[in-house]
Amino acid sequence: MKNIITLVIIGGLLQACSGHKPESKGFQVREVSEDEKGQKVVGLPIDSLEFDTRPGKVLLTKKAEHRLIPVYKIKYDPHTGKPFSGTTYYHVQWENDPQPGNNWNHNFMPGLAAVYGYNLVNVSHFDHTKKSRNEFFERPVLINTLYFPAFSNDTLHYRPVMRDYYMVSVYDEDSNQDGFLNRKDLRRLYLFDLDGNRIRPLVPTDYSVMSSEYDPDNDYMYVFARKDQNGNGQMEQEEQIHVFWIDLKNPQNSGVQYEPE
Repeated sequence: MKNIITLVIIGGLLQACSGHKPESKGFQVREVSEDEKGQKVVGLPIDSLEFDTRPGKVLLTKKAEHRLIPVYKIKYDPHTGKPFSGTTYYHVQWENDPQPGNNWNHNFMPGLAAVYGYNLVNVSHFDHTKKSRNEFFERPVLINTLYFPAFSNDTLHYRPVMRDYYMVSVYDEDSNQDGFLNRKDLRRLYLFDLDGNRIRPLVPTDYSVMSSEYDPDNDYMYVFARKDQNGNGQMEQEEQIHVFWIDLKNPQNSGVQYEPE
């Protein structure tokens, strides 16, 4: 039986640029104050999440008409006042599957490149045929990983691999109600079409995505996620891990592979 290649979704905290030690990822989305006892009180949602952003590098997808630009939240150095933001990094596999006919050019998975960056808050999609632009999310979110059709000529079992979708793992809700959108919230995994329109969650939204594995024999992605059993909106070590399968040939085809009895 061939080994399954293990891929970790969770990216490490990044140094946005030399000389700056970035704060924790995320931003405030609700009013937070203290009561007379000094206890934190989380109030109404902030009306506006407007803050300065900066585009990253243009990502070339396999489809020539579709181009993506990661959008980063700008931070300001408290000492100098100078702006800085995240940089786009690629998740890579330094060694491809040794089986003949399998070559995914060091991409995260065959046919899929994956990028991440510090305070990545949206993805801008541009269609060169229509000369139109749209964003993946209506308001800022905290994106962990963006998966998109790789620009390289990847093969699996000697056949070209063509993907026609995007996937995004993201913190898109203040699920633990602490007033902030950050890595303490539940991490979701969504499927998008090539025009940047969200199709559906690939893992139920009451789970928090942890990691994944790739199965080259079936061209499946296995996703490990903890179920928010107590409903407090955050992932905890004592909560059960479930495993979901996603058919990368058609991600609409997915389901549960393992759940504790």
